[in-house]
Order: sequence, then C-alpha cells, then structure tokens
Amino acid sequence: MENQTTLEILSDKVSEILQQHSAMKNEVEMLRNEIVTLKVQSDAKDQEIEKLTDQNAMKDLEIEEIVNKIESILG
Repeated sequence: MENQTTLEILSDKVSEILQQHSAMKNEVEMLRNEIVTLKVQSDAKDQEIEKLTDQNAMKDLEIEEIVNKIESILG
C-alpha cells in the first residue's frame, strides 16, 4: 500500500463525491421523467373515469325514462 498525501486523499474524495453527485443527478432525472409519465397516465385515467361516470348517469336517465313510460302505459 502506498502512502498518499493529504492532497491526493482529498482529490480522491472529491472525485468520489462528484461521481456520487452525477449518479444522483441521473437518478433524479429518471424519477422526474417517471413522475411526468405517471401524471399523464393519471390524467388519462381521470378523464376515462369522468367519461364513464357521465355515460353511467345518461344510462340511468334512459332507464328512468323507460320506467316512466312503462308506468304510464300500465296506468
């Protein structure tokens, strides 16, 4: 094992910190991209749920109209 000077040790530590920083920066960017993707998917699901809820309400109205017509026919 060779003896390192304080400056060499410090330089090694700084290089290690820079590598960790770069790795973390890449991970943060990946997570940001994933968040954007998940938000888009969530918005699409929310829109689909809203559409289906509206369709369900319309079907309920149609059923109610049919029941009213049947009741009026039956007296």
